[in-house]
Amino acid sequence: MLGRTERESPAHAAAAARQARWAGAAAATDGVADESTELLDLGTTTDTLATVASIDDLAAVVHLGHPEQPAPGLEEALLAGDPSLILTAAVAVDPQWVWVAPVGAAGGQVVIDEAGVRDCQEVLRGMGVSPRLVPTRSTIDERAAIAGPSGSLVVERSRVPAGWAELPGSEHLTARGPVWYGLLESRASWPRFAEPAQVWLAVGPSDDHRGSLQHTLAVLSDAGVDLQHLRSHPSSHGPHVFFTSFACPDVGVLDGLVAELDGRGVAHRTLAVLPGHGFVPGPRLLGPRWAGA
Repeated sequence: MLGRTERESPAHAAAAARQARWAGAAAATDGVADESTELLDLGTTTDTLATVASIDDLAAVVHLGHPEQPAPGLEEALLAGDPSLILTAAVAVDPQWVWVAPVGAAGGQVVIDEAGVRDCQEVLRGMGVSPRLVPTRSTIDERAAIAGPSGSLVVERSRVPAGWAELPGSEHLTARGPVWYGLLESRASWPRFAEPAQVWLAVGPSDDHRGSLQHTLAVLSDAGVDLQHLRSHPSSHGPHVFFTSFACPDVGVLDGLVAELDGRGVAHRTLAVLPGHGFVPGPRLLGPRWAGA
């Protein structure tokens, strides 16, 4: 069985499951799948993680951010969740968002759900649109009623109401490229892999003193992994938790790395092992402007 969080787009999550052929994705009938019920609604992110950890043969489709640059909220939720939870696969899905209104409508409210805001807010802001947020669980009929006869919706293409048409600017909603999803499972150990994989590893310093991260970074450096992501967050155990993401050539390197962390007394947890490397498209590029440049 497969589930998703209550805030996730049912159409995009279902498309990810079908595209990656994750077990549990429903087959379409006459070429049309009921995406609103295809995956189980497991509630909040915390509830979703707890349910996956407690029920055998249940996994969840979750939004990753990017395999190389994880979404901070997901990293933190995973680390706070059951230690058996781990992401084991990733897939990029073409966005289905469109901006639609009844024919002849002008002005009015632009109604959008939580997943739509996550994926489209920057584009909408650039177009001068201030949308009205509704829960993702809201039905299309409920959203249409809120929008009224002069309003509009940002919604997945497969869920556009009959008689509604795309508005100018709708094409920009898909310009930012694919959305990445992952498969969340409960496992006794991380998957074995002989080919490269992206690993998310959370670590805590061995000592509570300034510079304690240096020793942990030395372990990663000595392992020869390609560190692509590093961020810290305050912790209830010690000063910080450090979240990392790196390309790992095979499971032997990961085994050796965590054995060294164990030997140094460094707390750690593997949050994801995502088969593949050079994930395309990559994370969004930053154009830095350095002082004095």
